[in-house]
Amino acid sequence: MVLNTAALAITLWVMADFLREQQIVRGLIRQLPPEATASAELLAGELKWQFRLTTLVVLNLIATGFAVVLLARAYRTSQRSLRDVKNLAADILSSMEQAVITTDRQGVITSINRRGLELLDVGEESVGAPLSEACQVIDLESFRRESIPKDPSRVVRDYVVAQPQGNRILRAFCQPLRDAQEQQIGSVLQLRDVTDRALTEQQMQRMERFMGLGSLAAGLHHEIKNPLSALSLHVQLFEEQFEGQPLPAETREILGVLKTEVTRITGVLESFRSYASIDRLTRTTVFMDRLLDRQVRLITPQASALGVQIQTEIESPLPRLKGDRGKLEQVILNLLINAMDAMPGGGLLTISAAVQENYVIVRVADTGHGISDDLRPHLFDPYFTTKGNGTGLGLALSEKIVRQHGGILELCPSEQGAVFAVSLPIEGPCLTDSIS
Repeated sequence: MVLNTAALAITLWVMADFLREQQIVRGLIRQLPPEATASAELLAGELKWQFRLTTLVVLNLIATGFAVVLLARAYRTSQRSLRDVKNLAADILSSMEQAVITTDRQGVITSINRRGLELLDVGEESVGAPLSEACQVIDLESFRRESIPKDPSRVVRDYVVAQPQGNRILRAFCQPLRDAQEQQIGSVLQLRDVTDRALTEQQMQRMERFMGLGSLAAGLHHEIKNPLSALSLHVQLFEEQFEGQPLPAETREILGVLKTEVTRITGVLESFRSYASIDRLTRTTVFMDRLLDRQVRLITPQASALGVQIQTEIESPLPRLKGDRGKLEQVILNLLINAMDAMPGGGLLTISAAVQENYVIVRVADTGHGISDDLRPHLFDPYFTTKGNGTGLGLALSEKIVRQHGGILELCPSEQGAVFAVSLPIEGPCLTDSIS
């Protein structure tokens, strides 16, 4: 537009010169002799044609100026529309519950939405940085490179991210980013937090096993309990019949083994029935700080004998809960005993409790040998145990009790030992215990 205006000004200046030259030529024609008039009139005609051509140039410049103005208006309108579309796309991406990350062909991040910043724990300065350097939580760069030659609809991978509040499962998708000519110009990666879905699937699987165990437990208890009772009765009758009479040591040893094994099998049956039975909770008001304090006092003598130090970090006062106090005590006591069993040579047992997002979170941490990754998926399965004398129902029964209360029992990541967390929901208004 500036150049067009300058050209128009120069052209008008030239036209003014042409007008002055025409006036000069007309004055000369009047003063020239008749034999020189023809040449002068020819010069005047050329000046007129040059003036007319300059007029056309002026009209052309004016039309060009109008065209430039219209183009400028159309450009500003397109810019506003483009900004509106970009803002709309940015708002849509920011409102999504899944992370969306775009990269170029070299793996440099070109955009990332708000959810992506949260899940990957990065800042906005990561835009423009290589994906391998910006994302330290999971190796998305390797996933992106492996996904390029494959079918985009089948490229899915789950990543487990360890966090203080528990493991999170992120499901990653990758597909190519193409331009208008269908040429690949980069990649689009999506991350979705499927922790709750995975937890629900695990709980559903446990519920399916639990429903099958119900009828099995009833049948086993009936079929085995009666023969055991008869066997126990005959052992008792045998002891009464030969009471006061000398018996060989081998016979007394056999009788002792029979009584011990009958008692053990009876205990296993009762534990199995307790796990598989659908019993109702006796809900009362539970003061979690008092409950934890009682369990700590209960295990203190045993911990001292094992050389285990107990450390408590209990937020006081904790909100009151509605639950079955006896069963919750059973859960906490089982976790504490498991923690001490994991430290046969002594160690530190830490019990902490605090309120987080309408949940009372109780954590039991030990400094023992820990739990290997291959054993973690089976921790809450019935009859799975790493102890030589365990039944494998302690954690399974504890998980069932916590689930009946609407809570979650999980193994949290830790650098040393094992940390179990019990999350119990706070129902109704948050009432604190003001009585010491």
